[in-house]
Amino acid sequence: MIMVEMMKYLILILCVLVGVAFMTLLERKVLGYIQIRKGPNKVGLMGILQPFADMVKLFSKEQVFLSVSNFLPYYLSPIFSLLVVLLVWVVSPYEMGLISFNMGILFFLCCLSLSVYTVMSAGWSSNCKYSLLGSLRAVAQTISYEVSLALVFLSIIFLVGGFNLELFSVYQESVWLVWFAFPLSLVWLSSCLAETNRTPFDFAEGESELVSGFNTEYGSGGFALIFMAEYASILFMSMMFSLLFLGGFLCSISFYLKLMFVSFIFIWVRGTMPRLRYDKLMYLAWKSFLPVSLNYLIFFMGFKLFCFCFLL
Repeated sequence: MIMVEMMKYLILILCVLVGVAFMTLLERKVLGYIQIRKGPNKVGLMGILQPFADMVKLFSKEQVFLSVSNFLPYYLSPIFSLLVVLLVWVVSPYEMGLISFNMGILFFLCCLSLSVYTVMSAGWSSNCKYSLLGSLRAVAQTISYEVSLALVFLSIIFLVGGFNLELFSVYQESVWLVWFAFPLSLVWLSSCLAETNRTPFDFAEGESELVSGFNTEYGSGGFALIFMAEYASILFMSMMFSLLFLGGFLCSISFYLKLMFVSFIFIWVRGTMPRLRYDKLMYLAWKSFLPVSLNYLIFFMGFKLFCFCFLL
């Protein structure tokens, strides 16, 4: 029985990694057309083999270890960053009986908090001031936006009445939650952009001031693992947005079309939005998103209590 569950999970991870490969291709193509050029089009038919060529190039390059780095955390940080992102996929509410469980939302929030430590460790262990500054920015940003993410989750949990992600699919069979909480869905989407260090919130990688952020000293396999972890988290956040606000069951094709659309929004934002100032990022988190999500939380609590008393 355990072997069957492990095989199901390994197949899921394999599908996620293939999805990450083609997500990078989609991003390069979309950014190419936004900037009026073609994007990758040489390797394979219309550049479809480009992600695999990049993977072979990155993992076959020589791994360089800095003489001044703290070797063990420097080496293990990219591995753990990808491991944490792949681990969180176990909460996916597949109907064929994967490892989805009743406290899936709490597990997701715990894994979200763990990803902070991998970024911090990667920046600190390089012993490079640019990497350290990039990791400090990323940690402050991630912790700030986790608060609004958790409050948005709590608001919807009050409506649904449980911590299992399967309930969201059942609850939205008739109507999507995005119609009830449209501002809340925008807060969630913006917070997801900040959590995954994407434009316009990519302060960990401000090239003009920090070279390349917390991964400045990484190359070849280490850089590839950090890169894969970022794109796997984008796919997971897209899946969560589709599940929370757009409804649908994970065994239907329509759900994956919604997931692709949300992933496309991530890329679209990168191609059109300039980077914010860092103080405006923090202002947005604590002065805008926090009051909005708190007000919605209180509103949904009152709405649920009113419905409960009315039904009694």
